[in-house]
Amino acid sequence: MHGDADVTDFIKLMNSHGPRAFFWLMCHMPSEPRCRLCGAPYGGFGGRLMRRVGFGPSRKNPSMCVTCFEKAPMGGAQMEIGVLFADLRGFTALSESMAPEAVAEMLNGFYGSATEVLSRCAIIDKMVGDQVMALYLPPLLSERWENEMLRDARELLARAGERVAAEAPLQLGVGLDVGEAFVGNVGSGEVKDFTALGDVVNTAARLQSSAQAGQIVITQRLYERLSAPPLEARAATLKLEGKSEETRAYVLDIADGARAQPQASAGQTGLR
Repeated sequence: MHGDADVTDFIKLMNSHGPRAFFWLMCHMPSEPRCRLCGAPYGGFGGRLMRRVGFGPSRKNPSMCVTCFEKAPMGGAQMEIGVLFADLRGFTALSESMAPEAVAEMLNGFYGSATEVLSRCAIIDKMVGDQVMALYLPPLLSERWENEMLRDARELLARAGERVAAEAPLQLGVGLDVGEAFVGNVGSGEVKDFTALGDVVNTAARLQSSAQAGQIVITQRLYERLSAPPLEARAATLKLEGKSEETRAYVLDIADGARAQPQASAGQTGLR
């Protein structure tokens, strides 16, 4: 963690839409479930009332409200986070042989599964085309949140394998990393978005690009922080695009038929 002061600044930013009396009121209005940050109710009379004034579930994570994310002020804080990227493999070739309606149905199924899995702990930063990006923010998570990242990645692959498109299971590649990032709302005026910026984001994206279908690729620093590092993970040294130094990583072959090494990218070396 970068520091307790930064985490405090982050929480203050997300809770800046009301005074202390506001949060007391939210916690005493019926009914469950509620926003994990400000306590705004989603159910019952309280939920119906608060939705009308902009406190419905956020698209970033339904367990937190729109106002805590989409309507939070500009700015943020530097902190240590986790980043997950997941991408459908072979999507372009597959979509060429499918009707547009079938492609939309396939993506909706993928997005639906990703939302169900990631919304338990992560903030869904983006769903773009055939890719999902999610953030794991320690102030909102349990002490061993790194384990939840790997758990979610495994379940994403399992869910993808259960969904059938063009008579074949969907195939995912996943990249995971942890590190320092700026977290908060960025943009200009009314055009803003809650996201994370930093090398950890770029590294997770590159790891995802290097993963074969059915593989999870994680950095060594994340691997070493897992309470029970997977024994089946294979060490790899990767030369990732845009990175000046090689990246030590671990590869997990989750799906049957995953190849023996990550997909080659510009300048990448093999497993060691």
